[in-house]
Amino acid sequence: MSKKREQLLERSERLFETNGFHAVGIKQLIKEADISLMTLYNHFDSKEKLILAILQRREIRYMQLLKQAFVHENVDVLSIVNNHINWIEKNGANGCMFLRAKEEFSAGVSENQEITTFATQHKQRLVTLFNEQGLTKREAMRLVLVLEGATAMAEVFDLDDVVEETRLSIQALFSS
Repeated sequence: MSKKREQLLERSERLFETNGFHAVGIKQLIKEADISLMTLYNHFDSKEKLILAILQRREIRYMQLLKQAFVHENVDVLSIVNNHINWIEKNGANGCMFLRAKEEFSAGVSENQEITTFATQHKQRLVTLFNEQGLTKREAMRLVLVLEGATAMAEVFDLDDVVEETRLSIQALFSS
């Protein structure tokens, strides 16, 4: 991957994470990435293609982080929660970028089926990932619900409180 493409992806992701997708214009993207308009369009046909590439990269990083909690093909649920909390701490308590993408591109003038489908499938892939690692479908769904709740609540409440309550919820849901 070229240095300019990587720079564009990294800086655009930060802008979208902080401001949302529609609030960030092409001029701001090229200024922040320190590239020309031509360079942007040499790498991506449109802003929507750039957004899709960012979501794809983000999913790979997030899934890799979660998979670090898999021990001998078993799911260590508390380790998954800890990795998820680390993700929030590192990336900021700005909510779920996938759900924001789905919301911003679901209807109206800016509708984009490719982005909304990818965001929806991301959530389905999370459930499938945990199910394939030994959790039942219901347990996998519960785990994703807790992770999503932690992500949402971290936007509103003190992160330490969210972490404590998330861990207590997981212990209550998954202790025998």
